[in-house]
Amino acid sequence: MSPLAPRLKAALALFLLMALVPPVVTALGDPFLTVVANRMLVFAIAALSLDLILGYGAMVSFGHAAYLGFGAYAVALGARWGLSDLLAQILLGMAMSAGFALVTGAISLRTKGVYFIMITLAFAQMAYFFFVAQSSLGGDDGVALQARSSLLGVSLEGDMALYYVTLGALMTIYAGLYRLTGSRFGRVLKGTRENALRMQAMGYRPFPYQLVAYVIAACLCSVAGVLLANLTEYVSPAYMGWHRSGELIVMLVFGGIGTLTGAVAGALVAVGLEEVLAIFSDHWRLGFGLVLVLVVLFSPDGLTGLAKRLGIGGRGNG
Repeated sequence: MSPLAPRLKAALALFLLMALVPPVVTALGDPFLTVVANRMLVFAIAALSLDLILGYGAMVSFGHAAYLGFGAYAVALGARWGLSDLLAQILLGMAMSAGFALVTGAISLRTKGVYFIMITLAFAQMAYFFFVAQSSLGGDDGVALQARSSLLGVSLEGDMALYYVTLGALMTIYAGLYRLTGSRFGRVLKGTRENALRMQAMGYRPFPYQLVAYVIAACLCSVAGVLLANLTEYVSPAYMGWHRSGELIVMLVFGGIGTLTGAVAGALVAVGLEEVLAIFSDHWRLGFGLVLVLVVLFSPDGLTGLAKRLGIGGRGNG
């Protein structure tokens, strides 16, 4: 049996579990839980996109949330331009993100280590302040959406409809990244992560592979932004703040970097833990930080590392 199979099974189990959430919470009479679960799925998509460049390409981007913001603003701009279809807004968000990522990635990838981290942060802050300056889009206060998008003529006003669209997007993106990271492209990306000089000696130029991965990750993160804007019916520059990028990295730490399945699990756990702790205290970040410290100390590889030690799952790209 392929060593990838256990982690793939774990991902399918997570998807099945999340698919059962709406009918269960409906039976419990608390529909707000569907909104919380939808938020988990949205950030699972964002974490997946970051895992492609951080986990497989060793590119620690501290400005990845900029593309979450681009996706969100694609909804606001699309609504003004008469684009109410979700797919059209996703394409707009991807186009905006791809253009920004192509230019900034080509510059950022000329640097390494802490310099790469800081330059991605700097570009993200430039995007943040650009939208803060747009008074027509609400500036720092953001802008409320008049209505949610539609998908092929079907309204997504209902929380359950939007939930299953988000779940479908997550599963599709996971499947695509699973195939991509297992392809020659993914192997070159991982080889560059381990030893760039060796890959160059084998005849591969790391830069084009890294840049393509960077742009793909940006486009996928913008999908999360489009869905987040529809979920909250609100768009704000805060979506692209540096702290949001930090939260995405924390999600990967929780789940396990460079596994894809860990990105999904980490996002579900991090967002869920945030909601649970917020019930007990307004200072929930203290408890969240304590849990993060314990994870780093006792399970540096996150949930996937813990599962491995328990004999569940093996190494691989899934």
